[in-house]
Amino acid sequence: MKTIAPHDRPREKLHRHGAAALGDNELVAIVIGNGQPHASALDLANAILNGVGGVEALARALHEDLTRVPGIGHARAAQVLAAVELGRRTLTRVGRQRVQVTGPRSVAELLLPVYGNRPVEQFGVVLLDTKHRVMRTTVVTVGTLDASIVHPREIFREATAAGAAAIVVFHNHPSGDPEPSEEDVALTRRLIAAGVLMGIDVIDHVILANVGYCSMKEEGYI
Repeated sequence: MKTIAPHDRPREKLHRHGAAALGDNELVAIVIGNGQPHASALDLANAILNGVGGVEALARALHEDLTRVPGIGHARAAQVLAAVELGRRTLTRVGRQRVQVTGPRSVAELLLPVYGNRPVEQFGVVLLDTKHRVMRTTVVTVGTLDASIVHPREIFREATAAGAAAIVVFHNHPSGDPEPSEEDVALTRRLIAAGVLMGIDVIDHVILANVGYCSMKEEGYI
């Protein structure tokens, strides 16, 4: 950073103009904190973004993706991943009033910031009360890059334990394509049938991608 004029250094710019005025690399440089003898924090930040494919891909980066970047060890990788996760959580924290699910779009708005960019498939459930207000969102299983394995009993165990009246099930597609597979459709139908027996309404199964989603209800499977 010594080659950069003091007033143009990321921390000083943030102090004067606010975080929104900084570039992606400058924000990452602040998260990293310090550079190395032959590479500044800004150099390392540029290397990270180039290595993972830009700031959008940073949300999907794994620990090992970051540590492959020269100069990024376990501590710096942990700092970056923690900052990304903290950003996700700030987008999903709500006030005391419960969010009400009014349709597929409201579900997607709730889930996409947290689960849409995950590097591996996660299957979860949104637990709802009788007015379809969100009680809790829980990840039930975590899979691989392209698959997760879930059984209806795992879903309804969470629902019955919470006293949920209805549920929305969801999972993400790390490929970025929210189009449902034959297995997704078959599982949806099994869950609906199980819900009828349990007295718990399965109101939707939402598949999440990077920025888009597919609603089984909108597609006519529910």
